[in-house]
Amino acid sequence: MKEISCKLLVIGAGPGGYVCAIRAGQLGVDTVIVEAGKPGGTCLNVGCIPSKALIHAAEEFEKVSHMAGGKSPLGISIASATLDLARTIAWKDGIVSRLNSGVSGLLKKAKVKIVQGWATFRDGKTVEVETETGVQVIRAETIVIATGSAPVELPFLPFGGSVISSTEALALSAVPKKLAVVGGGYIGLELGVAFAKMGAKVTVVEALPRVLAQYDAELTRPVVKRLAELGVEVMTGAKAKGLSTQGQAGKGDALLVETSDGKNVKVAADKILVTVGRKPVTEGWGLDQIDLNMAGKFIRIDDQCRTSMRGIFAIGDVTGEPMLAHRAMAQGEMIAEIVAGHKRNWDKRAIPAVCFTDPELLTAGLSPEEARALGEVKIGMFPFAANGRAMTKLGEDGFVRVVARADNHLVLGIQAVGQGVSELSAAFGLALEMGARLEDIAGTIHAHPTQGEGFQEAALKALGHALHI
Repeated sequence: MKEISCKLLVIGAGPGGYVCAIRAGQLGVDTVIVEAGKPGGTCLNVGCIPSKALIHAAEEFEKVSHMAGGKSPLGISIASATLDLARTIAWKDGIVSRLNSGVSGLLKKAKVKIVQGWATFRDGKTVEVETETGVQVIRAETIVIATGSAPVELPFLPFGGSVISSTEALALSAVPKKLAVVGGGYIGLELGVAFAKMGAKVTVVEALPRVLAQYDAELTRPVVKRLAELGVEVMTGAKAKGLSTQGQAGKGDALLVETSDGKNVKVAADKILVTVGRKPVTEGWGLDQIDLNMAGKFIRIDDQCRTSMRGIFAIGDVTGEPMLAHRAMAQGEMIAEIVAGHKRNWDKRAIPAVCFTDPELLTAGLSPEEARALGEVKIGMFPFAANGRAMTKLGEDGFVRVVARADNHLVLGIQAVGQGVSELSAAFGLALEMGARLEDIAGTIHAHPTQGEGFQEAALKALGHALHI
């Protein structure tokens, strides 16, 4: 097979990798991208996109379920509601397929050469790719490592059979009657809430004192309240210990759990979903053949995503937290422009993060605690219970919160919890990137009636003159 030479080689066609390749191609850089699976990576194929499809289906099913028997306050009644999960999954797969084709089309449009197969470094300028037709050698002036991450597997709960990762959870053909979720982070709770809405009896086992520990307790309180309403049992301070093949009454599997008070119990479960985090994919592609400095288990990078080896960049999950698709995309775009000769560096004030639970969680910038560590702050909070649009959507739980410096009112962080607040992420990120002050947000006319008004009202509250509370 003829050797390929190029200016830029991207290893991995996830969000960061394919955006990097597309932008490089647009800029006239001779680019090759290598991917072992389908374009789009974890996010498009078994992560962000399919999980949001499942979450939306669960939300719709719960809505119509409440209409059965005349229980809806909207006055809408139906006889009954049923869910065909296999059909739901087929719909989800259709969306993923369309997006796969879209990414491939964009790469071709940008004149990027796509090589299907598994890449392994031979040296800092050369990789070998195992393809269906043989080994393809690629030499490149610059290489971008965008290998992403994979679910963490617990040694005492290996994946297989009734023990599944998020990947298998998004491909189930039927809703499990009983689902145990090991790990109360955002992935576990997003999927746990979805399956609870679809009719599963869900138990969440979290080793820490509370779920969603990466967020402050005030922000997560509405989510914890909703979990109880959905019948989700939450065991905090509890440790999963392994799998028992004898569940309650000797039927089915069970998860062995050590509770917070030291007792050992069995949690009956048809499926056990393990969501204790994700790890960078640093094995299998020849890391031992090159000399990269590491930051723990991640590849160390600078503010231009350069590694310790000249001509090798790394982006996305393989470089550490925050492990977010949009972070990888921004890094990929930046590197493409650097390779094309533009002056760029990584100088992000904020990377919004969304947890698609019910209600949704949104954070951008510093938390109140992080901001207080830097000095005196002003905090403004506006509840959705006082927001007309939230009321008309039956979504009164939650709030918008703005954190700013006390001296000059520079906004340091913005958080929200509520129905559909993920769509406020652009406004929050823009405000922080542009260095907004409380007066800027308060003085911006927000459309009425929208939930976005809560953003303006929170800024007004921090200034001491909220209008609607």
